[in-house]
Amino acid sequence: MGGGADRRRQGRAGAGRARGARTRRVSRGDERSEADTGPVLVTGGAGFIGCNIANRLAELGHEVLVYDALTRPGVERNLAWLKERHGEQVQAIIADIRDEDELARAAREAKAVFHMAAQVAVTTSMIDPREDFEINIRGTLNLLDAVRLKGDRTPVIFASTNKVYGDLGDLDFRLDGDKYVPMDGEIAARGIGEQRPLDFHTPYGCSKGAADQYVLDYARSFGLATAVVRMSCIYGMRQMGTEDQGWVAHFLIRALEGKTITLYGDGCQVRDILDVSNAVEAYLKAWERIDAIQGHAFNLGGGPENSVSLRELLSHIGQLTGREVDVEFSDWRAGDQRYFVADTRRIRSALGLSPAVPWKEGVARLAEWLRESRAPSAEFIAATTGVVPAGAAS
Repeated sequence: MGGGADRRRQGRAGAGRARGARTRRVSRGDERSEADTGPVLVTGGAGFIGCNIANRLAELGHEVLVYDALTRPGVERNLAWLKERHGEQVQAIIADIRDEDELARAAREAKAVFHMAAQVAVTTSMIDPREDFEINIRGTLNLLDAVRLKGDRTPVIFASTNKVYGDLGDLDFRLDGDKYVPMDGEIAARGIGEQRPLDFHTPYGCSKGAADQYVLDYARSFGLATAVVRMSCIYGMRQMGTEDQGWVAHFLIRALEGKTITLYGDGCQVRDILDVSNAVEAYLKAWERIDAIQGHAFNLGGGPENSVSLRELLSHIGQLTGREVDVEFSDWRAGDQRYFVADTRRIRSALGLSPAVPWKEGVARLAEWLRESRAPSAEFIAATTGVVPAGAAS
């Protein structure tokens, strides 16, 4: 998460730093030396994907350093969940990635970095493009330079976006029922590949695209062990979906609450959606195989077999909830793609990924979690993160 200037280290003093010369066995399969006993840094580690990555790393025996400004509503609950599950194994720095000195201190400790922190919404970038720039470009450059100055080739895996390919306005589509289908048969069968020219649209597309290219160039120019993951739509447990970002969870939350859902455009837009468990696997395998994939970018999504239009998803949600979803329509939003489905053959081949969770199964799982999950108490969140949730204070 990007905003906020607060800096607080959560947990025991000095926790998460490299410890002497001892070794321990972790998931990468061999005994690691003292240089490899530091924590894994997850920027934006209280966010949706970040906290799922942090959780899996901790489950595998790694110490984890979460770096997050906690500016997105609800993410303090994700941090509390991590602390409840893993205790002192997960440490947190509450700070902004624009804080160059604080970020450099965190990076100095890390044996690997998953860079998930970002301004994540196209709509927000249209309101405040300068802040979008500062978080997504300057924040990423702060991190890259901190790692470069360490001089030890600490791996950096960067969360990019399919928005780097623009609105795909040069492609022709036809309507097939409630969904757009590309006229190009190869794209319809396989999706959009990494050979697609970059075409940044909206300030968000520009900032994420520029950061994407910086990450790749630091591998080329300075020999850093970096890789880029250009994500389609990721959904799943711990997602605090809003109208601007995290739309699968947002649709489910609104439907479960019996509230109206606004569709921008005609609702026939198609996306490939991917369960967060599959995304976490991809990020961890990218770290595992960083020597082979250094300096490369990969498209990650559910692929053609998990492509669905907004209308189709709402129909399925109606079946899950037992009632028709109330929908209203509004104008298309800037930079919106009528279609994006990732060609995932390259990343699956390079990383040896498991099959993606079928989208209907994953969405049903998320709906059940949203029904059953109970937020931690305000007292527990305050005790574990030092942050009082909005509305909890008298």
